Amino acid sequence: MKKEVIATKNAPAAIGPYSQAIKAGNFLFTSGQLPINPATGELVSNDVKAAAKQSLENIKAILLAAGTNFDNVVKATVFLKDMNDFGAVNEVYAEYFKVDMPARSAFQVAKLPKDGLCEIEVIAMVPEK
Repeated sequence: MKKEVIATKNAPAAIGPYSQAIKAGNFLFTSGQLPINPATGELVSNDVKAAAKQSLENIKAILLAAGTNFDNVVKATVFLKDMNDFGAVNEVYAEYFKVDMPARSAFQVAKLPKDGLCEIEVIAMVPEK
């Protein structure tokens, strides 16, 4: 099985020693996506819904760069600064996952990088070309 680094300018560059995503065989593993606007490099942090949307838009860009999309996501993990934001994040999340929902875990964590409100990562299948 071949390991391939996936990178796109349409999502924030890695801010450490990691890749935006790794494709291994027909699976794609994204790194956690903070709500960073790739055009400005600024963190979206004033509203949890806007933050969740930006995190998911970053994931969308990575999925597209790998040749896949949200329909092929099999597992998602959501990290929250405050579990009280779970419902608001769910509203945004439901706009991206409409059918055949992936398995998912959600956690409140002590702190996220850059003091973000949320971070989301996914595992997706990549269809053969």
